[in-house]
Amino acid sequence: MYNDFISDCTNCFGLCCVALPYGKSADFPINKDAGDPCRHLCSNNSCAIHNRLRVEGFRGCVSYECFGAGQKVSQLIFHNKDWREDVDHANEMFAVFPIVQQLHEMLYYLKQALALRETTSIKLSLQKIYEETVELTIKRPKEILEIDLAAHRSKVNALLTETSKMYRNDRNDAGEKQRTKKDVDFIGANLEGLTLRGKDFRGKLMISSSLRNSDLRRADWIGADLRDADLSGADLTDALFLTQSQLNSAIGDVHTKIPWFLEKPSHWLNKNNM
Repeated sequence: MYNDFISDCTNCFGLCCVALPYGKSADFPINKDAGDPCRHLCSNNSCAIHNRLRVEGFRGCVSYECFGAGQKVSQLIFHNKDWREDVDHANEMFAVFPIVQQLHEMLYYLKQALALRETTSIKLSLQKIYEETVELTIKRPKEILEIDLAAHRSKVNALLTETSKMYRNDRNDAGEKQRTKKDVDFIGANLEGLTLRGKDFRGKLMISSSLRNSDLRRADWIGADLRDADLSGADLTDALFLTQSQLNSAIGDVHTKIPWFLEKPSHWLNKNNM
């Protein structure tokens, strides 16, 4: 169902390792400018420290997801021409990639919205904007660079917001809603063991929060920052708009329940690789 929106690094030219900048922080040990290849990027586009990214301080790489944009830009839009070989178009490729990445992220959310029985009344609108978004991702490079991304995102977001309301249907337990409704974010918050079913965590900062053993079913996670959030033993069954990259950035264990189309990160199962 979501195969088109899963990164396939074997069919990408390491675009995220070149096109995107990063700064020295808790997520990266060094600075890198946009367009400069990461020092760990191999000539075959693999990562020399892929199995040690968290240990080496590249936690940002572990939590990054291109939603399949890398292989589309590499194979379809630029016709399998590596940026190393097609120097004249390298910068154009690097500029196109993050735009297509954002469009693919929208498609990932729209795909989930379309699969929900609760969205029957807006299915046609969801399908229309989904098809429009697909069309944007297969335009020529120069046309992609001219896309008004903010305007398109606004249209998509309106439907995703409506989807969230329909799906969650105010399912919060009244007591827990009262305890959390005034919080702007939840950085370092102790939400352990709470019933937060249907909670709207949209865009919330959940960094280092404790959600151990909490009921998080049907909660909306779009745009939530789950870096180092503890999801051990939590129930995220049927979570809405949750991504693999969010799980990769969080902490969990074998008892954490997640949606069927996502995978438990290896560091959840191997605590020595934190």
